[in-house]
Amino acid sequence: MATRKQVCLSVCTRCRPADFAGADHERPGHRLAEAVLSLAQGADPTEVDLTLRGIHCMSQCKRPCVVALSAPEKFTLLFGDLQPETDAADILSLARQYAESDEGLVPRPDRPACLRSGILGRVPPLGYSGELRIPAFSLSSNRQEGSIR
Repeated sequence: MATRKQVCLSVCTRCRPADFAGADHERPGHRLAEAVLSLAQGADPTEVDLTLRGIHCMSQCKRPCVVALSAPEKFTLLFGDLQPETDAADILSLARQYAESDEGLVPRPDRPACLRSGILGRVPPLGYSGELRIPAFSLSSNRQEGSIR
């Protein structure tokens, strides 16, 4: 059963600048994943039900390093332009804020500084019908209802 404090933090391990020529384990994305993992292992497990996963590629190559926060019934947030040397603690801080939020939306001014301008997207959860949804541009493929929502 999902809890409101459940959070999945995905970190792209392949992220690198276009001119990077080092080995895979030297890539900035790999180093960011290591830094986040190191800090997360020392975190209080009762604070947030955190799942951390390294992802081989998150297809945001023009904006490395990339992380995503997701949870059941919450918006998924995607961030780029992160620094492996300095941003791991702030990423985990945002994960705690995200866990505490009702819909997964953490206002820009409330986020750690490194996560204010690097947002790449926010994707609503399946079945979202909140105030950000535009009913005029909603369609259900369930033709028996014949509804445009």
